[in-house]
Amino acid sequence: MHATERAVESPATDAAAALLWELVELGVRHLVVSPGSRSQALALVAAELERRGAVHVHVRIDERVAAFTALGIGRETRMPAAVICTSGTAAANFLPAALEAHHSGVPLLLLTADRPPELRGVGANQTTRQPGMYSPSMRFEADLPVPEAVDGDGSGEQSAILRAVAAEAVTAALGAGTRSAGPAHLNLPYREPLGGDLPAWLGVPAAELAVEDVEDLDAPPVDEPPADDEVFGALYQGGGGIGDSDVPAQPSSRPFVLPRGPRTIVIAGADAGADAEALAHVGGWPLVAEVVSGARFGRHLVHGYRALVADPALGGRVERVVVFGHPTLARETAALLARDDVEVLAVRGPGEPLNLNGATVALDDVTVAVGVADHEWLGAWLRASRAASVDLSPAPPDAHALASAVPGERLGAIAAELAVIRAVVDRPALVDAVWRATWPHDRLVFGSSRLVRVADAVLGGKKVPVHANRGLAGIDGTVATALGVAAASQTGGRPGVTRVLLGDLALLHDVGALLLPPGEAEPRIQVIVGNDGGGTIFDDLEVAGVAGPAAMDRVLYTPHGVRLEHLALAYGWEYQRVTTRAALDQALTAPVGGRQLIEVPLER
Repeated sequence: MHATERAVESPATDAAAALLWELVELGVRHLVVSPGSRSQALALVAAELERRGAVHVHVRIDERVAAFTALGIGRETRMPAAVICTSGTAAANFLPAALEAHHSGVPLLLLTADRPPELRGVGANQTTRQPGMYSPSMRFEADLPVPEAVDGDGSGEQSAILRAVAAEAVTAALGAGTRSAGPAHLNLPYREPLGGDLPAWLGVPAAELAVEDVEDLDAPPVDEPPADDEVFGALYQGGGGIGDSDVPAQPSSRPFVLPRGPRTIVIAGADAGADAEALAHVGGWPLVAEVVSGARFGRHLVHGYRALVADPALGGRVERVVVFGHPTLARETAALLARDDVEVLAVRGPGEPLNLNGATVALDDVTVAVGVADHEWLGAWLRASRAASVDLSPAPPDAHALASAVPGERLGAIAAELAVIRAVVDRPALVDAVWRATWPHDRLVFGSSRLVRVADAVLGGKKVPVHANRGLAGIDGTVATALGVAAASQTGGRPGVTRVLLGDLALLHDVGALLLPPGEAEPRIQVIVGNDGGGTIFDDLEVAGVAGPAAMDRVLYTPHGVRLEHLALAYGWEYQRVTTRAALDQALTAPVGGRQLIEVPLER
């Protein structure tokens, strides 16, 4: 320190250091920061931890974008990222991602800086009631008292309590004691000085500090929050809104054994994972796997499942369904799961419990009884599946005709090749091209657009990592989520490209996510936009049969004339516009060195 410099002690900085360093020790490796004055202590500690190589910091000026970026990181790593913001509307903008994290079972930490309690409810600037703001969706929440002291060596009671509450928040976000992982909220009120010198002990493992024991961290009841002047150790902790009884029984050590006999299918919804395919394989049962399930592969996969589930000769004879994940893409599947004559067994996954028929049995784990599979039942589904499968790949060139000495044959083959090259891309061709270009080291993110339903209807089996925010199936946050997935999956120089397939309105809804700071690592990402000039997903919904064209255009389709190439240029993205399958295949398979926006015009 120079002679003219003066040490600035800040309890806010000291507390922020204790909290964030404990998160690092607990395994949190990503901090997403939205700049703000009240949260400056957290932001400056985050910057120092990044400088030391302890964390990856991602800066986003839009809090909604920041929260969805953290959500994407949690989706990919299954460890929570911590997202940091200042007080007021900044905290409110975390809510959409918090809801998605709750319903999808994605670990997430919300760190909201706040004004001190004496400024709440008196008209102070940028101040609202932040404690309890997200209560129905939280796995854990605490409104911490204002830090009043500087611990000096990091071993005092204040730091010990912050470390303890950080551990509790991370444990809860990972799903301990609840049905699934999800969001946790720490509200952090600070008084001036909001910034000061970083403590010398920052980065020292807690085990090396003479940390005081903190035996009693029990919170008062949720309906009796502590008085503002109570001691620092009194935490206001709320419940999670995770269904009746809130804290269910822990998983049993033995899986439930599924007896053979009932005509069974396995349904894999969003985030089901490979366990669904494994059970279908062991049981000898048909596998109905949504494209966002991560289970769309294997010998028992059923193609064209929507029509088959609705077919009385197949779906009508189903007696038992075993469900993994959260099915959302097909009404036929929802209708089957709502039938009272079908036994529905739902294996607990990361998201919200499923119970469409009011009598679903929730299981922690399942296995199959020893016995002979029903080959007749499986065979009927697989024969129908083969008949329903679609090959969308371009026709191969006729090598014999191209080499023919007969002019008519050769010219005909050349014309056929030119027709393939010049073929305009439609929705099935678009989803097929993206699917074919993606491999296990890549990541594929689907937006809640019409394209994900097309993909679900026509794509075949392939074992690739897939992400989609289907907990609430919102249109918001898709690009930000994909950027979080890219940041997490490419950490440490790991290979692969993250591709996000979405519609034009989903892109425009999240256009702020295109803004990335110049100092951060450049992600390898392709945002592929099927642009039909508006929300044509409504063509397939009930409203299309009752509303007139003028009303549909005015309040549902949301037509626009946005020039996406100008957006890409403004935000520093490489841009391509492709109209043919050949050009699309080339764009998707060329080496990717950074951010690319690929626009594919589609017919309305």
